[in-house]
Amino acid sequence: MLEEWFADCNKLGLAAEHGCFLRLKRDEEWETCVQIEECGWKQNARPVMTLYTETTDGSTIEDKETSLVWSYEDADPDFGTCQAKELLDHLESVLANEPVTVKRGQSCVEVKPQGVSKGLVAKRLLTTMHERGMIPDFVLCIGDDRSDEDMFEVITGSVASGELISPKAEVFACTVGNKPSKAKYYLDDTVEIGRLVQGLASVSEQSVDVFGFE
Repeated sequence: MLEEWFADCNKLGLAAEHGCFLRLKRDEEWETCVQIEECGWKQNARPVMTLYTETTDGSTIEDKETSLVWSYEDADPDFGTCQAKELLDHLESVLANEPVTVKRGQSCVEVKPQGVSKGLVAKRLLTTMHERGMIPDFVLCIGDDRSDEDMFEVITGSVASGELISPKAEVFACTVGNKPSKAKYYLDDTVEIGRLVQGLASVSEQSVDVFGFE
């Protein structure tokens, strides 16, 4: 799906499923960033999610390559939240001996392999750039989910240490709709994300005009 969405972007790196898979450029092969065990645990998790889907109008199950996601974005907010709490407890009990983590997300409950996080892929990207002699002086990091907090922690920690990001770098870590957060900046919604990106693009164009860069 990511390949389809960003097919026209030659040099755009992509990470999928919380960083399980990474592709630095369009013409490169996808690589697996962590050791993924067999997903036999899905046989135990899927029936539980199905039970909650049948009793929660508007909820769905998304079966990804390495994870299972129960989403209640289109369900009644209050009832969906209540069901999500019960589902979380139910799954943690059923999967107690499996190598997975059960977490609440933005209108969802997700089961994914242990040790996988967006923080790991952020660290991987910054480390790869460092090995290639590329220390970023500008970083824009935006997320609207609790799983993004690991990513924010890596970004802010790298700035503080000065090892992977220049101490003089312009760093914008922005949480969308979630408080409290390890991100320094807050955006209300996707509309504000658009305005932020447009503003940055405008400033970038002004810099090109002033300094004559191409």
